Amino acid sequence: MTRKDQIIKKALDIQIIDDRLTAIGIMDFDALKETVNNLYAAFPDNFYHTFAVKANALVAVLSALRQYGMGAEVASPGELTIALAAGFKAHEIIYDSPAKTLDDLRTCIKNDISLNIDNLQELARIDQLMLEFPASKSVIGFRINPQIGGGEISSTSTATATSKFGYALADGNNKQDLINIYQQRPWLNSLHTHSGSQGCSLELMANGVAALTQLAEQINDSIGHQQIIRLDIGGGLPVNFSSDKITPSFKEYAAVLAAAVPTLFSGKYQVKTEFGRAIVAKNGFIITRVEYTKTSGGRHIATTHAGAQIITRTAFLPKSWPIRVTGYLSNGQQRTAAISDVVVTDVAGPCCFAGDLICVDRPLPKLQPNDYVIVHDTGGYYFSNHFDYNSLPRVAVYAVSGIEDHLTIKCIRQADTLQDVLSKMSFPCRYNHHL
Repeated sequence: MTRKDQIIKKALDIQIIDDRLTAIGIMDFDALKETVNNLYAAFPDNFYHTFAVKANALVAVLSALRQYGMGAEVASPGELTIALAAGFKAHEIIYDSPAKTLDDLRTCIKNDISLNIDNLQELARIDQLMLEFPASKSVIGFRINPQIGGGEISSTSTATATSKFGYALADGNNKQDLINIYQQRPWLNSLHTHSGSQGCSLELMANGVAALTQLAEQINDSIGHQQIIRLDIGGGLPVNFSSDKITPSFKEYAAVLAAAVPTLFSGKYQVKTEFGRAIVAKNGFIITRVEYTKTSGGRHIATTHAGAQIITRTAFLPKSWPIRVTGYLSNGQQRTAAISDVVVTDVAGPCCFAGDLICVDRPLPKLQPNDYVIVHDTGGYYFSNHFDYNSLPRVAVYAVSGIEDHLTIKCIRQADTLQDVLSKMSFPCRYNHHL
């Protein structure tokens, strides 16, 4: 019996999913801790790893990651508030966003939170704030776009020539202009890049980091001492959604970086990372009940309660974000080819549009009403990025730890009630503006 088999049986035994509670999320905290341990084992001591909060903003998950030794990378006031609630201290947080307001910037600089500058207009605001808070201990630097090209998924490729993110390093005289900017501001002591994410090769990511490191060396040489002390190399390690195998691994990425950018491993710089999906994706999954099945056009269709409201990216971009499913009988036994005919199946969600599908044309042991389906590898971006389609409520999420008879399951986010759903659609605005 696999660990997921044990978890679904336990979930059914304690009735956290049944004919009323039709979909839940699971985060395996033991596996999560192992992932973080593997991350730290892959890199030397001058690396400090932060977690991209957007990938899973549940407070309990973030609190666990902090206990395991990670910092937090945030990109909005909401994410900052959540990170602070999870226990992260100011010096453990990096603030990234291409649209920071003046209030966002003031909050960071006043409270010694590190931040990465997106553009020259943002720099002008920070210049004024540094006059207001000259004793700030914020570590501040530019996010550069090395403009090295994109990966297989355009929406997650952040280092294209026209990317909305960062300072375009290859345009015109931008590189020399940036060197001049650092020469004139001794409080600029960091550089950041994030070359891509899912669909980007390790080599492409390493090329972006190499460009970042080369620029840091040029800036420091031009100043005559090491003003830049930190390199923030972002995250973006791809995840394998086609099987349980973890590939590429942190160790493999570290080897590619060491070959391409040995300076990172010399101890000369503090190096920060911002991994998100690679930390949590394979440590979470969805359990959902099959409500109905039917045959249409010769295709077996199983309708569940986990659709675009949870698996938003998969529903709208299925080729870029395919995910696996496994069927279970109502008693928690895995539905296999030994006990069921294998038929070509679409597993559908509850939303009222035709593309609300978890998977399409997939050979599966034939699902029946009141079966359950595990949707694998959904620990990243699925549980905390809810889509309010059809006013469907957020599902409950549970943390799992322990083994076999000592397996424990704890609720870390309650499911929305219908009153919760109504409250988001009916309360009057705090401020009423009259024209």
